[in-house]
Amino acid sequence: MTRNRIESESRKRVPTKPIPARGVGIGSFGRFAARRPFALAYAGSLLVVALVSGVISGPSRDIRLLFGTGYESVIELGHWWSPLTSTFFVDNGAELVLALAGAVILLGFAERLMGTRRTVIAFLATAILGATIGLGAQYLGVAGGEMWSRGVSELWAIDPFTPIFGSAMAASYFVGPLWRRRIRVLGLSTVLVLVLYSGQPSDLYRMLAVAVGLGVGWLFRPTLRVTSWRRSSDHETRTLLAAIVGMVAVGPVITIFSGARFGLLAPLGLLFSQDVPTAGEVVDRCLLGDVTRQCVQELSLERIGGAGPVLVSLLPLLTLVVAAVGLARGRRFAAWLAITINTGLALLAAWYYGLLPLSGQAYVWQWQSGRYWEVTLILVVSVLIPLAVALVILGNLRRFPVYSRAGQRRRFLLVTLGSFAALVPFYVGVGWLLRDHFRPAVSLLDLLADVPERFIPVGFLRLERVSFLPTDPLATALYDGVGAVFWIVVFVGAIVCLQSAAVGPTADSPARLRTLLSAHGGGSLGFMTTWTGNSLWFTASGRTAIAYRVVNSIAITTSEPVGPSSEASDAVASFARMCDDRGWVPVFYSLHESWHPVFDAMGWHTMQVGEETLLRPSSWSTTGKKWQDIRTSINRADRAGVRAIWTSYRALSLAATTQIAEISEQWVQEKELPELGFTLGGLDELRDPAVRLMLAVDSADRVHAVTSWLPTYREGVIVGWTLDFMRRRPDSINGVMEFLIAQTAERMQETAQIQFLSLSVAPLAQSSGPRQGGVADRLLDYLGRTLEPVYGFRSLLLFKRKFQPEFAPVFMAFPDPVELPEIGLALAKAYLPSLSMRDVVTLMRGRGQ
Repeated sequence: MTRNRIESESRKRVPTKPIPARGVGIGSFGRFAARRPFALAYAGSLLVVALVSGVISGPSRDIRLLFGTGYESVIELGHWWSPLTSTFFVDNGAELVLALAGAVILLGFAERLMGTRRTVIAFLATAILGATIGLGAQYLGVAGGEMWSRGVSELWAIDPFTPIFGSAMAASYFVGPLWRRRIRVLGLSTVLVLVLYSGQPSDLYRMLAVAVGLGVGWLFRPTLRVTSWRRSSDHETRTLLAAIVGMVAVGPVITIFSGARFGLLAPLGLLFSQDVPTAGEVVDRCLLGDVTRQCVQELSLERIGGAGPVLVSLLPLLTLVVAAVGLARGRRFAAWLAITINTGLALLAAWYYGLLPLSGQAYVWQWQSGRYWEVTLILVVSVLIPLAVALVILGNLRRFPVYSRAGQRRRFLLVTLGSFAALVPFYVGVGWLLRDHFRPAVSLLDLLADVPERFIPVGFLRLERVSFLPTDPLATALYDGVGAVFWIVVFVGAIVCLQSAAVGPTADSPARLRTLLSAHGGGSLGFMTTWTGNSLWFTASGRTAIAYRVVNSIAITTSEPVGPSSEASDAVASFARMCDDRGWVPVFYSLHESWHPVFDAMGWHTMQVGEETLLRPSSWSTTGKKWQDIRTSINRADRAGVRAIWTSYRALSLAATTQIAEISEQWVQEKELPELGFTLGGLDELRDPAVRLMLAVDSADRVHAVTSWLPTYREGVIVGWTLDFMRRRPDSINGVMEFLIAQTAERMQETAQIQFLSLSVAPLAQSSGPRQGGVADRLLDYLGRTLEPVYGFRSLLLFKRKFQPEFAPVFMAFPDPVELPEIGLALAKAYLPSLSMRDVVTLMRGRGQ
């Protein structure tokens, strides 16, 4: 007993500062180099070769011919060594900087994970096989007369990124699910964008090297690693979708600035470019359906370049980048913005490459000609890729719960449509006044017919003959400026709308809610009302707030009303009237016993939906036989050198936050169903500065487990903490969660004002015997039993019993039992908003086993 108390006191004195980052000095660099000798040697060889062959302009033509690889080099000249030697040269100084960074970071990352021997094998295999397989495909393509293979047969490739990317892919088998997924999705997205938009031989070799790297990694994979890819958390899915949308936005820019445009999506990129050939040169060349690669790549508009056309071409892509940023932050507006832009790109590409030539234009594509099947494929892919991105985002729309304020969304639509409606008559009216400033002189009908072309990126109009052109600066400013002004409005409006993420009726609703929480608490679960996805309603006095979510016309409150007890009855009645006015069924969820009188007086029905487990720090003790498991867990952590750290997310180092994300992703991947939401927080909720974390960290700063604690206030003072996020590494020490909870309770003993620790509510689980047997009880009991094999609510409740807690039932209140089937379905969707039909089948299959 005395020994345990001394150990407890010594643990209390452990500093709770953030996990320190490792020092960067001579010793640290030595350790860094010792674990990455091959990567650093390769980086050094790249630097030396670049200095010898020319850093600024790159290798001479003779060096490229001798050491560069490609169809002509290997197939025709027999330079069999070139697939490997080509990886030691760079084109210019900028590429050298990127290559050195890639060698040190990516190749070094692979070497640290796989070891030097495996990294060398992966490097050689991906460099040689990636180029060899690509050359074999080119050989078959040239022999068969395939357009791309013939078009690039004379190009010579030097590219150090082929083995770097391939080795990184091989190393993805040696990391956890979070980084494995990120490496593969981002890596594959990068090489695919380069192949689709640039399409040079080196891009193909790099993509094939990535595929070879995955194969090499599979052969080397650790036997204890879980290699399945079941699902991502909502947070991770948003991050990956944002990365993909960002790639799609960058792709056309690659085509615009690339000297060689051979990719399948090069036509889509060319639709944004500003190529200006000699008047009539290309149009005449492509008459009578004589479609060649040169037509597909170079068919351009006889229009004058300038700032206006550049803005009209690039601002849609920049708006797509803004949408990608919003997607990463869970913004629903960003999702719709990305869907709209990508769908627009697909429709414009379809119109330009398919519908326009078939609608009476002078240029008719010979689709029936087998000679040009590659052209057909290229143009179809140009339409399908942005459409597929839009459909994927649409299918994941529920993963973006953060709404911009309704007023801000309406303002964006009104300003966008209003600016278009104003610019159209302005262009036609002023153009009519300046009709003699165009060549030839224009009529009112000419200006009206030309209106759509002012707002579409110039490249989409390449097949459109020029009806007239401006002849002086004033007419040019009008001709080029109206479209640029419109897209500037859209771009700026999208940024402003994405910055307004308040869910309540006004921008200050979240701040008002936190003020009420600080004053009145809102119960042990009250802080959950601040979470993303909740809508906020306030009484007329502004002294009471209710957070809720509407699912299938069922308005489910997140917790109890937040406000003074004197206003409780009126607040509940007013909220119910508001719901009735909107055709919603109000359901008050996660209420404590003190609220029973309010709903009994209203004649509402109530039923228990779970039990909250409470600890009292003032009487906390681990003595006695019942606490043996807890004492064992504490002692085991001490022997393993694991300490508890009380901190916040913002105070953590980057290494620690990355580890927490990886632990969470591993937990999500192990589940057969999606990540739960509603009253169960995830990674996004950890970032709130008011939330505290208790981490289990060993002497090597490795995070073994994490718990998060939500504050409960009373008159501005924290009086309790509620457990929310609770996840551990699969290979962490046994009892690490018991250790963290016990350490939190001991820490709270030091603060007199802390009245309780809540281990939260296990949804759809209770310990006080069988339910009463009503329809609603049977429905929730069935739902709890069905979810138990996957999420273990009842097992979680048994785990919490180890701490000898007090049990406090929580219930829900509803006006009419007839609505119970709909309420049950709404609760299921609230907890599982991204549930698919496939998940339902998985759920029912697990239920039947």
